[in-house]
Amino acid sequence: MSILKKFKPRFLDHQDITAGPYRHHFDFPLIWKRAILVIATVALVPLIIWAFSGYRLTMQTIESELVLRISQQVSNSWRSVSLFLTERRSVLDFVAHDHSLEILREPARLSAILDNLNKRFDGFTDLGVIDSIGNLISHAGLNPGPGVDYSQLPWFREVLNRGAFISERGKAACKEPCMDLAVRRGLPDGSFFVLHAVLDSSQLTESIARFDVGDNGDLFIINRDGVLQTPSKKYGSVYDKIPIPVPAFSPKARVLKSVDEHQDRIIIGYAHILDTPFILMMIQPQSESIQPWYRTTWSFALILAGSIILIVLVTLGVATHLVNQIHKADQERVDTMHQVEYANKMVSLGRLASGVAHEINNPLAIINEKAGHIRDIFTLTATYAKDPKLIELVDSVISTVQRCAKVTRDLLNFARHLNLSVQIIDLTEIIDEVKNVLAPDTAYRSITVNVQVSKGIPQFETDRGKLEQVFFNLFNNAISALKDGGHIKISAVPANKNYISISFADNGPGIPASELKHIFEPYFYSKAGYDGSGVGLSVTYALVQEIGGTISVNSQLGKGTTFKMTIPLEMPEEAS
Repeated sequence: MSILKKFKPRFLDHQDITAGPYRHHFDFPLIWKRAILVIATVALVPLIIWAFSGYRLTMQTIESELVLRISQQVSNSWRSVSLFLTERRSVLDFVAHDHSLEILREPARLSAILDNLNKRFDGFTDLGVIDSIGNLISHAGLNPGPGVDYSQLPWFREVLNRGAFISERGKAACKEPCMDLAVRRGLPDGSFFVLHAVLDSSQLTESIARFDVGDNGDLFIINRDGVLQTPSKKYGSVYDKIPIPVPAFSPKARVLKSVDEHQDRIIIGYAHILDTPFILMMIQPQSESIQPWYRTTWSFALILAGSIILIVLVTLGVATHLVNQIHKADQERVDTMHQVEYANKMVSLGRLASGVAHEINNPLAIINEKAGHIRDIFTLTATYAKDPKLIELVDSVISTVQRCAKVTRDLLNFARHLNLSVQIIDLTEIIDEVKNVLAPDTAYRSITVNVQVSKGIPQFETDRGKLEQVFFNLFNNAISALKDGGHIKISAVPANKNYISISFADNGPGIPASELKHIFEPYFYSKAGYDGSGVGLSVTYALVQEIGGTISVNSQLGKGTTFKMTIPLEMPEEAS
């Protein structure tokens, strides 16, 4: 670890809080990374493009061949299964329409029909004739027929709506897994009957078993809920649910890429068998077909990796040296910046002193005038000793003295809090203190100040000194921008449960858009009416961030400027 610290560039830990919102210009870790990126990109991009273009072209060719082969296999399997089911549904529909209900009522004739079907097609285990309300009229086959309320069975309700229906694989009324196949035939009197057949579902498995899908390939049938209707090599036996999503409906065979439950890449081919609840699926591991290509690329990959490592090492050395030189020059800039900030603070203190002197001198002059008047009255005649006017003059003296005391007290109270650390504060109290300190300027220039603080803002924790400096700078900037008789509005409302929003708005000349984007830069000042050294807003921006807040500005020429801050109700740990 000590070796890493020894070679670690100093600029990686550099933070510049005086750069305003344009601190990315002085973000040396970012500059270092960008230099590395640019140099490495110029050197590596042609090499990487050439390498990966050849790789992707080969991979796409192999994958295209695999997709085409799976699509053909799925199409062939789908045709076989569709033919199997369509053939049996058609023959059952033929029996229902070729024989009258009177013939089908006879168990002997129905058994003969069942035998003939099995001789021709095989797989029919039962035949039953059911009336329109679900009662069994006649039955032939292996499974028990009487005693079943067919109107409650799902396949019976489906055949009433569709006219013909093939069910999923089940064992509800069969000894072994089977499928229900039913067709409806209408009668001349408006009623109907249903011819129901039970198919041995093992033939469904046999219909796809003859297709060769390789040692790791898997071909099976599921229902629309993802439950297996035929056994699967990988996902289990009949009635197990596969762990991959059921693909969206498609009237023809489709192939898509996916991953299995182990995050291995697979290729899925599927096709929905129309008019049935079945989906034919084929799954092939993608690695099975491209494994030979992986083995032949190892030597090429090693050469490519060595070239990349060499280029990166050289890039790191060059970029580190260049950014180190820039960082040294920036340290000199920061030192100069601190000097300018100190000078700006001295200017602000001088302005405060001037205001205090102005406010104290005027009351003292009044005290002197009124006291002299009283003395003259007492000198001329003793009868005025109890004159009411004399009492009024004394009250005036007292009022003036109180005014001096209040101005002095507000100034001292403001100065006392500048160096305080994090504490619980009252926002209204802070705003009033700053307003009182700058009251001489606003009164002298007839500037009205409107303060609106929402009652929903509680006392909160922050650095009082920094917040007062922020308010003083914004208030002072607003005064500087206004002409005599202008207006300043200070408002504060809850932004959300953790932040409050404070805005300083004036109706001054506004700031041009071309200057607005530079307003927080060091040494920048607007030509639209703001005066100063150009660092006040940069320092303000830094102070707001130091207490965990944000600040933005919005201005329109001829309408005024608004500075809006968002301050947290609790100081962040890194800020405190």
